[in-house]
Amino acid sequence: MTTDTVLSIFLGIGLAASVGFRVFLPLFALSLASYFGVWDLNENWQWIGSLVAVLTLGVATLLEIFAYFIPWFDNLLDSIAVPLAAMAGTAVMVSTVADLDPVITWSLAIIAGGGTATVIKGAGATGRLASTATTGGLANPIYASIETGTAVVVTAASIFAPIFAAILVIIILIIIFRIYRRIRPRTKT
Repeated sequence: MTTDTVLSIFLGIGLAASVGFRVFLPLFALSLASYFGVWDLNENWQWIGSLVAVLTLGVATLLEIFAYFIPWFDNLLDSIAVPLAAMAGTAVMVSTVADLDPVITWSLAIIAGGGTATVIKGAGATGRLASTATTGGLANPIYASIETGTAVVVTAASIFAPIFAAILVIIILIIIFRIYRRIRPRTKT
């Protein structure tokens, strides 16, 4: 496996994790990176770097970011965004992985890309639901700001420092796992 292949896997995992926070932001960043020649995409995915894709994903990103600041609408968005995150996480992973057999590429995309995005989006949706239930939605804009900020940081790290992004993803998943273990109901056996 070449260095480019490993870096492309880290890029895909980092962007997939970012998709778990905001579905369109990492796709928009990937589109920009491809458009300006920062990252080369697989030949079937080069359309993401087109001007039309940049503009379309840019508008979708802005709409998504601002929609999450509407307390009742954000929970509705999450019900749609969880399956979208799985698809987008798979897509960013398959579009960035270089020089691997298609079976390995798609396996990585579905498991690492779609799985990472789904875990993070599911945890975020659960957290937002808890925020809505405990604060009546008043804390949701703060929650949305943290999620968007995290998506920006992980996306930027993925594009410019993929190894660092992979480390961030591991830290984020550990935090999610610890929170889950702390709040899940204990069953007595």
